[in-house]
Amino acid sequence: MTVSLLSVMFTAVISQNIVLSQYQGICPFLGVSKKMSSAAGMGFAVIFVMAVSSVFCWLVYNYILLPLGIDYLYTMAFILVIASLVQMLEMAIKRLSPTLYSALGVYLPLITTNCAILGTANSAIVFSSYNFVYTFCVSVATGVGFLLAICLLAGIRLKTDRADIPKCFKGFPITLITAAIMALAFAGFSGILAG
Repeated sequence: MTVSLLSVMFTAVISQNIVLSQYQGICPFLGVSKKMSSAAGMGFAVIFVMAVSSVFCWLVYNYILLPLGIDYLYTMAFILVIASLVQMLEMAIKRLSPTLYSALGVYLPLITTNCAILGTANSAIVFSSYNFVYTFCVSVATGVGFLLAICLLAGIRLKTDRADIPKCFKGFPITLITAAIMALAFAGFSGILAG
């Protein structure tokens, strides 16, 4: 079980990275990666929300929706859980770190509609039918994968902002090219655990 769990977590972080392989969570990935501090803040916020929301969604799905026979309402229930958690996180960050709150800007409330959060809950709970421990570990690993991807992009963007590149590629175009090259690099890990 431990080897299987570790391989599932490695897969979630690297070879099936939520941003670079599954293309979920692109909006904050591209929008908040201008500075390393805001990218790291967003990454840790996503880890927290992803882990906690997946745990609560697992409980709601397995102890409320399935026993009542209304498991087809899982999307609506998951969105309510995620929205509540993000609202609490937003209030906590606003109170504890106003500078991080202002740096994250509009992207913090957008975690509510971040498809990476909902996609992870759907994938782990409904489609893969993971147990409680697997759901939590995969959610944390997926969040770590998001943190890794956004921090890597933020570091590269710091270099490309000062690099001598053609004017037509400056800004957002070079960011998209960088993200595409990162996705290709992460795709190289896709077969590492097979065989």
